[in-house]
Amino acid sequence: MTMPIDASPTDAAPSQLKQRDFAVLAALIEKHAGIRMPGNKSTMLEGRLRRRLRERGLTDFSQYCDFLFKQGGLAEELTDLIDVVTTNKTEFFRESKHFDHLSGPILSACLDSGIGLDRPLRLWSAGCSTGQEPYTIAMVLAEAAAQRPGFSFQILATDISTSVLRTARKAIYPESMVAPVPPDLRKRYLMRSRDRRAELVRVVPELRATVSFRQLNFIDTDYGITPRLDIVFCRNVIIYFDQAVRKAVLGRICQCLAPGGYLLMGHSETLGELGLPLRQVAPTVYRRC
Repeated sequence: MTMPIDASPTDAAPSQLKQRDFAVLAALIEKHAGIRMPGNKSTMLEGRLRRRLRERGLTDFSQYCDFLFKQGGLAEELTDLIDVVTTNKTEFFRESKHFDHLSGPILSACLDSGIGLDRPLRLWSAGCSTGQEPYTIAMVLAEAAAQRPGFSFQILATDISTSVLRTARKAIYPESMVAPVPPDLRKRYLMRSRDRRAELVRVVPELRATVSFRQLNFIDTDYGITPRLDIVFCRNVIIYFDQAVRKAVLGRICQCLAPGGYLLMGHSETLGELGLPLRQVAPTVYRRC
């Protein structure tokens, strides 16, 4: 369905995103990804979609909307459209107090119940972006496993964006990006590129093997996650949803969480009066009732 490329007209910059086209695209994005696009996001959306117009050989956002809705292009374009509009800010050991809580009281409570010993500890990095969060979790738990014979864990990492999942699976990062990782953990869990000029590192195979990645859209009514999880990291995700979608998404996450399991939210997020089966045990840390 790719539109034919005409070299002369497509050399020009795409025209401005008109309000009517923005409204149509914003509704599409909210329907399929749950992400709100208020009017003040028009310039941001325009900037992010320019690459899609160039790749489709288009110079006009109205042409792009026609391609999506009148020429049958939505099915093949939707994944790429969602990829460019999702925000994928992440870093190793982001909001580090969560990892202190994970390696301290959360892990102690799980081990006291035999979780991680009688069976693997099961975790979910929901909205994992390019993989820094699940690999940070894996480093923290690998350190615990080294001190506790018989301890094991499994990490599921999901994101709506297929492009960030490709990066996450490769587990290759610029050296500058791993600066937050403590030096001793860098030595144990990160390999430097043989070509030192490349200034790249890769997560060691043993750690990569503890994380499985797959695409998941929070708008889906069934996440297909079984058995239930012991710990969920869902940080800096629900801020992009309206109140109704937040409640629905967090309700489905709670269904995936075992009784007594833990949910860790971003420090800018609050649950408010959502009526969820959770009780707060620490700042932005909740336990399933």
